[in-house]
Amino acid sequence: MKQNKNISRRKFIGTTAAASMAFSIVPRHVIGGPGHVAPSDQLSIAYIGCGTQGMREMTELIQNPQLRIVSVCDPNKFSTNYIDWSINGIRDNIRQALQDPSWGEGLDGIPGGRDVGQQFVDAYYGKQLGKKYKGCSSYADFRELLETEKDIDAVKVMTPDHLHATISVAAMKKGKHVVIHKPIANRMNEAKLTMETARTTGARTHLLAWSQRSGNALVKKWIQEGAIGTLKEIHNWSNRPVWQQWTSNPTETVPIPRDFDWDLWLGPVPERPYHPNYTHAVFRGWYDFGGGSIADMGHYSLWPLFMSLGIETPAYSAEARGTTTSTTIGQVSRGVNNTVAFPYSCTVRFRFGAQKELPPFDLYWYDGGMRPHTPDEWADAGKSLPREGMMLVGDKGKIMAGFNCENPELITEGTGSGKPADYTEKTDRSDDHWIRAFKNNTESPGSFLRAGAVTETILLGAVALRARERVVYDTEKMQITNVAEANQFLTREYRKGWEL
Repeated sequence: MKQNKNISRRKFIGTTAAASMAFSIVPRHVIGGPGHVAPSDQLSIAYIGCGTQGMREMTELIQNPQLRIVSVCDPNKFSTNYIDWSINGIRDNIRQALQDPSWGEGLDGIPGGRDVGQQFVDAYYGKQLGKKYKGCSSYADFRELLETEKDIDAVKVMTPDHLHATISVAAMKKGKHVVIHKPIANRMNEAKLTMETARTTGARTHLLAWSQRSGNALVKKWIQEGAIGTLKEIHNWSNRPVWQQWTSNPTETVPIPRDFDWDLWLGPVPERPYHPNYTHAVFRGWYDFGGGSIADMGHYSLWPLFMSLGIETPAYSAEARGTTTSTTIGQVSRGVNNTVAFPYSCTVRFRFGAQKELPPFDLYWYDGGMRPHTPDEWADAGKSLPREGMMLVGDKGKIMAGFNCENPELITEGTGSGKPADYTEKTDRSDDHWIRAFKNNTESPGSFLRAGAVTETILLGAVALRARERVVYDTEKMQITNVAEANQFLTREYRKGWEL
């Protein structure tokens, strides 16, 4: 028989072989058998956010002997109504990590929530120890976790974007290090506050979009050598969104699922009725809850490039264009005035002033199937642009590359449709970098303090989309200087008790 997608935790545990044993309490100091780092040298992690991406990354992170996960947190207790890229991907990742092909038998749908996280952590460490184990605590409210779990060293934040700053700031004020998924925040004031809190508290931080890619180093070398002349434009395009989006808030009334704390999920966002169109993997399409496609993917492509090319100040202006839609009311076609969600596709032109090693240049972002025109050199050779990619344009040539600047090709006079680079592509996004930095109380290479330029640039794109005209931005004052009403999009209206 198929299980209900909001199956109870009792039924859930009954379906999992690993969770069926009667756990006994084992002190945390016993973790770390043969071949493992001594428990006293492990980093203690509280894991906040046990949805699909949270669980996917947990199954990898937990296998790192440099740390131990001691607590989990999520406003959802347990359900199987999550949205992901495959129906059994999360289940299979958990099975592989536990080496238990029976995990999740009988579940219908995609599982997630704090019960899944807690059960997985206990089962993994129990298997590692060869004995029954129940040492992972569980919370619905991150504030309660931070008050209760005094011995944690760091938190990993895997929640929707609108909670990133709220949780990060609270954790750092409690003396905890923070590793977080992009973006740092989905509002400019929250992002700058979070970065400033990292600076003033001395907490160590890491933004998971950080990486080292050899393609960026080669691109920098070509630019420094003058291979494409003076850099004029950078173009970056993504096939996102790959989640369902809407153009207006839902109007129907839907009951809040059992064991789901809607109030905690909303956090700082003003009160509104629950609806599944807001939660799980679709949250990032909404201005209130997400940061759009550029916040989802632009950090991966642009931040390493910014760091490689020495782009240390954000864009000073942005102009955006987004998809328009219409509806029919009383047999009359009317345009939809979408003020609540990112468009299905958009293009944004960012303008930058001179950097230490670069002249003024423009950055163009495209998503939702939009992309620049194919350069003549490629079109003449029968090539077309991939669905995701990057192009750097100078006054004497171009560099064509993959979305994350991988596998760059140099196009200059006499090279025809592109000269592939003679090098080996290498990418390093290892968790060991931030784990080592947190343990040694040193700055991570992916520190929030290094992410200011890309963070402000990406968030300025959302402001331009909402303002619907070119906006000019003063980073020192955190102010839109030419369209006064656009300043409202730099912050949010806070629910009482959630102010930052």
